[in-house]
Amino acid sequence: QVQLVESGGGLVETGGSLRLSCVASGRTSTTYAVGWFRQTADEEREFVASIALGNGRTGYADFAKGRFSLSKDNEKNTVYLDMNNLKPSDTAVYYCGATSRDYGHAIPRLYGAWGQGTRVTVSS
Repeated sequence: QVQLVESGGGLVETGGSLRLSCVASGRTSTTYAVGWFRQTADEEREFVASIALGNGRTGYADFAKGRFSLSKDNEKNTVYLDMNNLKPSDTAVYYCGATSRDYGHAIPRLYGAWGQGTRVTVSS
């Protein structure tokens, strides 16, 4: 089983930046990819971006392209989500998930492990 812990959320002004971290522990060898999702109280969990740990292939939601960037440090079992030019619409709780599948990385139900989330608030 994989355990995930997110950090790096906080309060930032419009146009600001944040770096979120997702640290994995446990049976990390079973993880093919790590995905970032976000969720507000009234919405379902929404795909943000994903990265394959082996080949580094990334995928981004349309709203994230050009503003958000993923990177990884395999030695530290950590995936980073750099978020720039943040908007109030980016306000949400951000979760990272781990999946053993090499497909469907935008689909929350295909993830077997989740962190507890980190809250991002962007003020206008």
